[in-house]
Amino acid sequence: MRFLRRSSTEQAASPESENETAQLAAEHAPNHTPKKGRPTPKRRDAEGKRRGPVPPPPKTQREAVKRARGNKEERRNAAKERRERMMQGDDRYLMPRDKGPVRAYVRDLVDTRRHLMGLFMPLVLVVFVSTLSQNLVVQQYATLFCMALLVMMIVEGTLLGRYINKRVRAKYPDSQDKSFSLGWYAFTRAMQIRKLRVPRPRYTPKDAAKIG
Repeated sequence: MRFLRRSSTEQAASPESENETAQLAAEHAPNHTPKKGRPTPKRRDAEGKRRGPVPPPPKTQREAVKRARGNKEERRNAAKERRERMMQGDDRYLMPRDKGPVRAYVRDLVDTRRHLMGLFMPLVLVVFVSTLSQNLVVQQYATLFCMALLVMMIVEGTLLGRYINKRVRAKYPDSQDKSFSLGWYAFTRAMQIRKLRVPRPRYTPKDAAKIG
């Protein structure tokens, strides 16, 4: 009877032992991924741990002002760095219209030439001063001078656009930029004073031979 009882107990326990054996075999399998034993943390909590603890709120007005000044200085330094990278021609910090090797090549071509269009800003100043003058003769001569200069700038801009497109098509035959877009981009840059051009010119008219 005891033998029978023990056999019945072993038979009752055999399914459990079989389950344990199968579980152990699955755990030792090469492709088995063990359970983490804990719930997956939320993204907000994970980011908070990576960034570190949140600083406590300022206790005094002086501490608040000091912290605000520190944050302002950091933002100022970051803006200054972005400005400098943009002036150097880094594509990551340029405006969309200035990005790409084609636009950089156009800027180099414009910067290696002297343009009459660079007198556009002084021309605006001359027109403004002439309007303030009470002398009709001065106004008439200033108007004629400005009209003649504007016509010459339009002619020069048209020739510059053709020159730029010819050079770009030769160097970048697969470029998708339209001819008018390239010509207008060159025209607007040529009208700016050299020191105010963004990005900063990399070449001077003496370096025209270096541009392929």
